[in-house]
Amino acid sequence: MDRSAKISVTAGDVEFELDGSPTEIEERLSHLRQDDSWGIMIERLKKAREEAMDTAVDAAKKSGLPSRGADFKKLIDTYSLKRKPDQVLGAIHYLRDVEKVMDSPPRVINQLFDDAGIESPGNLSLYLNRLREREFLIIPNGSEDKNRYAVLSPEGQEHLNKRSTK
Repeated sequence: MDRSAKISVTAGDVEFELDGSPTEIEERLSHLRQDDSWGIMIERLKKAREEAMDTAVDAAKKSGLPSRGADFKKLIDTYSLKRKPDQVLGAIHYLRDVEKVMDSPPRVINQLFDDAGIESPGNLSLYLNRLREREFLIIPNGSEDKNRYAVLSPEGQEHLNKRSTK
């Protein structure tokens, strides 16, 4: 039985199209990942994703969609965040990427939970420290190592993305 696969990716003027067996595709992808073009394409895709998110946020704000509490609740539901640590990670994601708030003391995070009608985390520092230990959150340099400036790490973002596909 002849199994074949095809991968096609286009990002601006950078385009990859691969045909062949899964093994051949994997080998070609391995070579492409070492090429500068692959990195350029990945950066363009990331930028396009960020621009799309910014556009969606702007459109939502202009159209007068539901309050921040409803928006945060929708994020919690969309990502199926049932456990409190995942909800705290979602709150940081929401504050940083949607509202563009970079300084969020505990009262801001707790208020977001209250606005959404979700029980507040309580000992927020405990959750934030555990998320940092799991390398889901990082504190940017120059932020005095304070949890209120935490941002999602690539691992944290990947964790949320996996939750949304379950």
